[in-house]
Amino acid sequence: MTDALGMMAGLRVTDALLDAPLDISMTVDGATVAAGVRPRYLLSDFLREQAGVGGVHVACGHGVCGACTVAVDGTPVRACLMLAVQADGAVVQTVASLSELEGDTAPGKDGLTRLQAAFRQHHALQCGYCTPGLLVSTALFLSEHKAQGRPCPGRAEILDHLNGHLCRCTGYANIIAAIESVLA
Repeated sequence: MTDALGMMAGLRVTDALLDAPLDISMTVDGATVAAGVRPRYLLSDFLREQAGVGGVHVACGHGVCGACTVAVDGTPVRACLMLAVQADGAVVQTVASLSELEGDTAPGKDGLTRLQAAFRQHHALQCGYCTPGLLVSTALFLSEHKAQGRPCPGRAEILDHLNGHLCRCTGYANIIAAIESVLA
């Protein structure tokens, strides 16, 4: 039994025990990455520091802005809210896997996916900080529609989708235009 001080069978749970490294492994953008991490280590930190992924941006640290959005086993996740140990054994895809997330066989001649090209064409990014999370989330949003045989999302659904992302530069009109152009 556990008492009010966190004692269990005569042992006190200490910060040292809580911070003991755990060995984890996950597939990140097609490569296996393994490391010993503290149990409270965030997935965003693991991806940036252990996997060397630069396209995972942390802006708010509270899951509000969407800049850190990645796909974990095909589901959009805010990497700043998920612990790395929760992703042990998972397939994690970042903006570097965008072509796969979009279902494209290969990027265009310019090396860009359809969604990236649309963002560029419609000036849907300015500083670019929120862009990786927006691209990952939007690719998953559009592929989910397609996989479920649902009609192309209308403007209301696109706006609802974008509700989970903050962009301080663009005002969203160009982001919406870029997404709509991919659907056309």
